[in-house]
Amino acid sequence: MINWYEKLNEYFPIEEMKSKEHMELLLKEKGDVYHKDESPLHVMMYAEFETFIFIDYVWVSSKARGQGIGHKLIEKLKKRNKPIILEVEPVDYEDTDTAKRLHFYKREGFTHAQSIGYNRRSLATNEENKMEILYWSPNDESEEMIYEQMKKMYENIHTYKDEELYGKSYQPVDEVLVYDEDRDAEDILDTLSATKNM
Repeated sequence: MINWYEKLNEYFPIEEMKSKEHMELLLKEKGDVYHKDESPLHVMMYAEFETFIFIDYVWVSSKARGQGIGHKLIEKLKKRNKPIILEVEPVDYEDTDTAKRLHFYKREGFTHAQSIGYNRRSLATNEENKMEILYWSPNDESEEMIYEQMKKMYENIHTYKDEELYGKSYQPVDEVLVYDEDRDAEDILDTLSATKNM
């Protein structure tokens, strides 16, 4: 029987994965914030802070796709009435899963934070990894507020004990996250509809 970490590791690209030690340390030492929700058919890792929730990873078994498991997981978090933030890869036309994931979050009412730039160097591959931020907000929070919350998450979760765990540090938050209202980024959820109709 493969464990929860192996399920995530098979599904997510290496540059997006934390090490198993990192996640176990977060669950142990930051158990008031970092959580694992799992069943044989799903794994969701998320961090819940006082003012927001960050979804780190969601995996649903291919056997259970279309059964509404992902929807139920998101609904459970929405009931806490806080903004929900997550990172996604831009659409990769070679990888149909990226578009499927974006369609899913669009259906769930998420918005693309177009003014937040997010480039993180992977410690595993040493390559720049450009991601986009999606968020769901019950009270119409501004993207600036989402940006502040992402910074908090990056410093508390992504880079937690990074030197001890990986032998080197991730970049400082100000190199990774940029807030710019004039950032020239198209809405990845809008372009999704355009590509779907082509």
